[in-house]
Amino acid sequence: MKFRMKIYRVRGEVLVAVCDEDIVGKTFREKDLKIEVKEEFYGKESYDEEEVKRALRQATIANITGKNAVKLAISIGIIDESRVLKIGECWHAQMVVM
Repeated sequence: MKFRMKIYRVRGEVLVAVCDEDIVGKTFREKDLKIEVKEEFYGKESYDEEEVKRALRQATIANITGKNAVKLAISIGIIDESRVLKIGECWHAQMVVM
């Protein structure tokens, strides 16, 4: 499985935006919720699972979209499975270190 990922460094924070590669460019809706998986935000480069794990472990903020990306974040203990949002077929989770 490949992922798209972009790392933003802003005022001492490390924001990692990661998603499943196969959902880039798609929009998901459920009731009043909508998520657009944009290449501008998640990046153009492909990454493997180990690279994503490394980045997520260093993140102070993470935006994680797609079933595989969210499951990966759950597997390393940064996302609680009971807190995952499902928008249509798209899994989404966010993490902030406080």
